[in-house]
Amino acid sequence: MPRPGFVLDVDRSTPPILFHHGEGFRLEKLPAGRSRVLYPAEPLPALRDPEAAIRHALANPLGDSQPLRALLRPGMKLTICFDDISLPLPPMRAPDVRQRVIEAVLDLAAEAGVDDVHLIAALALHRRMTEAELRHAVGDRVYDAFAPHGLLYNHDAEDTDNLAFLGTTPHGEEVEINKRAAESDLIVYVNINIVSMDGGWKSTATGLASYRSLRHHHNVQTMRNSTSFMDRHSSELHISNWRMGKVLRDADVTVFQIETTLNNDTFGTSGPMSVLAKREWEWSPRDRATFLAMKAGLDRMPIKARRKVFQSWQAPYGLTSVQAGEVEAVHEVTTENVFRQQLVTLEGQTDILTMGLPYICPYNVNSVMNPILVMCLGLGYFFNMYRGRPPVREGGVVIMSHPTTEEFHPVHHPSYIDFYEQVLSETTDPAEIEARFEKSFAEDEWYRHLYRTSYAYHGVHPFYMWYWGCHGLQHTGKVIIVGGDKAAVRRLGFSAASTLSDALEMAEDVVGRDATITHLHNPPLVMADVH
Repeated sequence: MPRPGFVLDVDRSTPPILFHHGEGFRLEKLPAGRSRVLYPAEPLPALRDPEAAIRHALANPLGDSQPLRALLRPGMKLTICFDDISLPLPPMRAPDVRQRVIEAVLDLAAEAGVDDVHLIAALALHRRMTEAELRHAVGDRVYDAFAPHGLLYNHDAEDTDNLAFLGTTPHGEEVEINKRAAESDLIVYVNINIVSMDGGWKSTATGLASYRSLRHHHNVQTMRNSTSFMDRHSSELHISNWRMGKVLRDADVTVFQIETTLNNDTFGTSGPMSVLAKREWEWSPRDRATFLAMKAGLDRMPIKARRKVFQSWQAPYGLTSVQAGEVEAVHEVTTENVFRQQLVTLEGQTDILTMGLPYICPYNVNSVMNPILVMCLGLGYFFNMYRGRPPVREGGVVIMSHPTTEEFHPVHHPSYIDFYEQVLSETTDPAEIEARFEKSFAEDEWYRHLYRTSYAYHGVHPFYMWYWGCHGLQHTGKVIIVGGDKAAVRRLGFSAASTLSDALEMAEDVVGRDATITHLHNPPLVMADVH
């Protein structure tokens, strides 16, 4: 049986703790007697027969839904939508779970005589997926059958001729989604849940939406009032998406939701990366030698070579559950399955939260982790990996370890470059940024062109990433980045430290001497259930 996650109280015998540090690692000694480390659980067992589990889910739906087979008929319009490249992280080894599910859905559609089928990558305002990325997600057989005929494609949130306005919520939120999906007799949505934030009505109401619709929940007020993105009932982002889901239902948009969960087998059980999944005091002499050799080799590599090594890694995740049917009923079960893998009980809050930020986040797959994404990953994602209360007290200090260089991918992140140079040079205040700058970036024709025809994130996307960290920024008294480029860190409005020891000393100005510390030991992902 896999061991559950747990909390280690650091004492003098505790070995140095592994911190991810971009495309590299650091070993850090945490102060004894006042530090604790939150460790993830070991990977849950994978389902022995994923295809059988998928077929069972399609035939035995949850909530108020008929089996998928009963919803399919000749002459109908079927649209299969699926999560884009932003998850899972890192990408999973082939076959991707989306491929497995989509093939099962297409088999049923063929048996039912359905021949009007489109497949859409639900990008929202993310960059378009490349052919190689689409092939990895859906498999060669599906890609070759649909893409050459224009039946497999990326959602375009700026294609006004192919967007459908469906109505407005009682809160004034406009609901506008992909027209093909909205006018279909049935949407089948294929989801991967790597965190509890994913799935539910967020799949369609966000993934298939336009800027006109997204701006109602991707804004400073909503983000600041979302006290945890990972706890739907405490997230204004999700509450807004659920209101939009009601508009979809009232407009007779029928969604058959298929959600899957994966275990956290990120690094496998063999090869040099497998040591990253082990707890440091359990490292054998061979593990220590392997890690030190890997670290030394990485440290000698140029950054582009290191990035290629990491970005080529595909995780051996196992499928742990699949459920299908009515959106909300499915998502409740999915969330419990995510919590079963990730949730670890944590008693009380500490003065300081430390975290090592890895090389990857949802928005730099096959790309570069720029400074804005560092902020988003640390304060938007890792900070929010909790239920109840944050692991760090209000007014406390967050210390993140990452190289944080002034490097940007010119194709993927053109508006990020201008956001960094033009906006952050003026202010880092999210509300001021939103009021002064968002509209011009969102409506910029050049950014729109790059989003639609190249592989660029939408012009407004860096704003959303900055807003994503709103709650973390509001909650903390100071943010320190260890090992980051000083100019980049200061541009973000944070403090730079060369070492963890220096960072802890700097934190004393806010939280005093002998402050208590929680270290978030991930990846693999772990979520704190703070009591």
